[in-house]
Amino acid sequence: MKKILEELQPLVIALTMTMATKLWGGNELSVLAVIRGLILADLSLSVNRKEMIKLMDEESGKLAKALADTFSAMRKKGITLHTFGPGVKPPKIKS
Repeated sequence: MKKILEELQPLVIALTMTMATKLWGGNELSVLAVIRGLILADLSLSVNRKEMIKLMDEESGKLAKALADTFSAMRKKGITLHTFGPGVKPPKIKS
């Protein structure tokens, strides 16, 4: 299980970045709802829910740190970042 998680982390980071930058409004909310549904289904089938929740907490912390480190490195290179909360549409400007 640990090996699988280590291999999936880069994919999860890439998917998170895609969700954070390309899906807006209803699409983003739909994707987030599906992810929540999958997590709940996974937990409902788990024989050890407390251990699964602990693992999710640890892994989400690692993902949050990886994203913060990535954003920090981008800012150091002079890249301007704009983040928007779920359901918030970006301004309609040309980049």
